[in-house]
Order: sequence, then C-alpha cells, then structure tokens
Amino acid sequence: MTTLLLNHADVLVTMDAERHEIRDGGVFIRDGVIEAVGPSDSLPAYADEVVSLAGCVAMPGLVNTHHHMYQSLTRAIPGAQDAELFAWLRRLYPIWAGITPEMIRVSTQTAMAELILSGCTTSSDHLYLYPNGARLDDSIEAAAEIGMRFHAARGSMSVGESAGGLPPDRLVEDEAAILKDTQRLIETWHNPARHAMQRIVVAPCSPFSVSRDLMREAANLARSFGVSLHTHLAENDNDIAYSREKFAMTPAQYAESLGWVGPDVWHAHCVKLDAEGIALFARTGTGVAHCPCSNMRLASGIAPIPAMRAAGVPVGIAVDGSASNDSGHLLAETRQAMLLARVGFGPAAMSARQALEIATLGGAKVLGRDDIGALAPGMSADIVAFGLDSLDLTGAAVHDPVAALLFCTPPSVRHSIINGRRIVSDGTLVPIDLPVLIERHNRLAVELLNAR
Repeated sequence: MTTLLLNHADVLVTMDAERHEIRDGGVFIRDGVIEAVGPSDSLPAYADEVVSLAGCVAMPGLVNTHHHMYQSLTRAIPGAQDAELFAWLRRLYPIWAGITPEMIRVSTQTAMAELILSGCTTSSDHLYLYPNGARLDDSIEAAAEIGMRFHAARGSMSVGESAGGLPPDRLVEDEAAILKDTQRLIETWHNPARHAMQRIVVAPCSPFSVSRDLMREAANLARSFGVSLHTHLAENDNDIAYSREKFAMTPAQYAESLGWVGPDVWHAHCVKLDAEGIALFARTGTGVAHCPCSNMRLASGIAPIPAMRAAGVPVGIAVDGSASNDSGHLLAETRQAMLLARVGFGPAAMSARQALEIATLGGAKVLGRDDIGALAPGMSADIVAFGLDSLDLTGAAVHDPVAALLFCTPPSVRHSIINGRRIVSDGTLVPIDLPVLIERHNRLAVELLNAR
C-alpha cells in the first residue's frame, strides 16, 4: 500500500456534484485511488510522499476525447495548410502511406507528452491506417511507457478511391481482417475495470471510408464485448453532401440506421449536426468530441455546442489530429472552445468553468467512465496543478485563479499525477527524456516526408 498527499493548493477545483472549490485544498491518495479530499488541515498529516501545491490551482486531469497522434509527424505540411477537409486528406494520405511502426511509437509518445504537459491525463487516440506493418499495439505499448491513461481506438478504412471512397486503395484493409484484428486487440488489451489504464474502442474511420456492412458488424462486435464505438460524423458541408448523395440520409440518420447511437457511442466533430440530430443524440445518450481548433483550421464551421449541452448531449473536448490542429495543448483547446462558443452564440454562451466542466466531467462521460473527471473519494487519482506565478496570469490570478487559466494564455502543468503516479514534477516530464524524444521525432518527420 502506497500513499500520496497533495496539499496546500491555493484553490482545489473538485468538479464534484456540488462543484466545490476548496481554498488551501488537498487530496489524499492510496494505491492510485483518491481516499480523501478537503481543506489541507482536514487531511492526514503524513504519507509515503507529500507534495505541496502551494501557489497552484489543482483540478481533475483533463480528458481528450479524440486525436490522431501519428499526425504529429506531419504538422504544417505545405500544400495542406490552406485546404478544407477533403483536399487536406488527399494531400496527406500519400505521405501517411509511409508510416512505420517506429513512427507510430514515437509520434504517440510525442503527442502524449504534449497533452500531459497541458494538463491532460486521459486520452483517446483514433488510429485508422496501418501501413508497413504498423499496429495499434505500437501506440498501446508507447502509452504504457509514458504512463498516460489511454483509450486506444482501432480505426479502419475499407472503401478506397476505386470503390467511391476518399482514401487511396493502398491504405484500405480487408473488412474481415479488420474485424479479426479488432477482436484480437480487445481480447489482448481491453480492461473494463474501474481505474483501468487501458481500454480498446471499435472505430471505423468515417462514413466516406468504410462500408455499411463494416459499420454494422463493428457495432455488433463492440457490443458483444461491451466496448465503446467511435467515428467521425457531420464534420463539414462536403461531409453532409457525401452522406446525402451516397446514402440519401443526413449523417445522424445514417448513424442511427446502422446502430451507431447510444451511450456507448461518441462521434468526433458534429459541426453540422442539425436539430433532428441533436435531439437524437440527446435521446440516446450519444456523445460528441468537440474539436474547435481543427474545425477552425479547416474552416469546417462552429459546432452548436451550447444547443447540444442544453438538450443533454454528452460533450467532451478534443484536440483532434496534430495535422489539422498543429497543436495538442488541451487546456488551450478548452479555452478555444469557450471563445468559439462566444463567437458563434454570444458572450454568455460558455463560461470558463463550463468549459472546464466539459474538459473533465464531459470527457469522462463521453468515454463511458465514472472513475475520472472529478476529485472525490473513490475516484482515480488523476490530478493536475497549474502554477499561478507566471507572467501570463499576472493581474488575473489574484482575482479569479480558476477563470484566469482560460481567459489568459494557458500555462503548462507544474505537477501531473496519473493513477497516483507523479508523471510531471515541477514542470518536468518524469518517465521519458523529452529532448531525446523531440530529436527522434523530428528526424522521423523528415524521413516520412522525404520517403514519398
């Protein structure tokens, strides 16, 4: 039995049922699980390890609900910088065809390092192409080394250009092989228990890259094993046009026709989800991963997040792929969600605390977890602390230190605890040598672009 005491946070944001914010707050942890939360003088005085959070705001670790971590190798690629979604994909697909297992491992750790240093403790990743022997196992093993709580989504593409799909034929897979490998991954890696560090998600890529049959069979497979389902949906106007032309339905109607709604399903983007779709998602408990920066970068539009939340749709925040965002800072993404909601729907559309709620409790619900997203006894010990003494927060932290994290330039974490383990200590990422990882990642990024 090991214990960890975090104490003397200037403000402890619990995200519990009453949304308590505790001055001079702390958390007592035993074996990776929170045992007590409260004012520092109410907690045990001793533990195997004690960390002072004085000068910090502490909160539940942020939850990233959608990513393509391999894309960190292809940020800001010329020719893709000013394109909408479909043209952007056509520019990058040929480059991604050169990805190797080593590139998957290194890009996963690079993306996770960026996420962790931005306050994220749990992330999903949607890997949907597997050239040159790459496997989802490569990213799973990389995640275990860095210590991030991980929902690995076994993506897939099965309809290539010759069959009317968007991806090149050389990047698609046989559907029977996709389902077989997905089952192998579930049986090998999925952990359904509370506090699990590793879960598998069934995730055909998108309506424009897989068949109806694969969507149906994927849903059947996921439900037979009790795992979640994930895909892209209603991302931009071209996505809507494709769905109407190919299926004579809106994306939401198409998803419903294939069994892709329910509390075990979440869809990325949903920028163009209409009122009927919002009502469907609310009625069925279907979740949405909101990716504001990517949607702005690709000019996809402004997702109707306030309307979704008002209707009761579960919504989480996501950075999306590193090649359509070119950043993986989840606290900055949360800030962007707040600001974009105000651009689209007025200055009261989203407050700083509402944005943080979406990034914590919202993300937990979208991923189907009841053990993360809040600081309370019995919850997983995923806690992050941001220092308040930076130049960027000057003049704001003294008024409202919680809101300052979103209204000002979002800082990096000072401390990050994942599953009761110190992953960031005084701003330093503990499990890996970051300069070495960055050098290796940059070398592989050049190799990938030159391999075409």
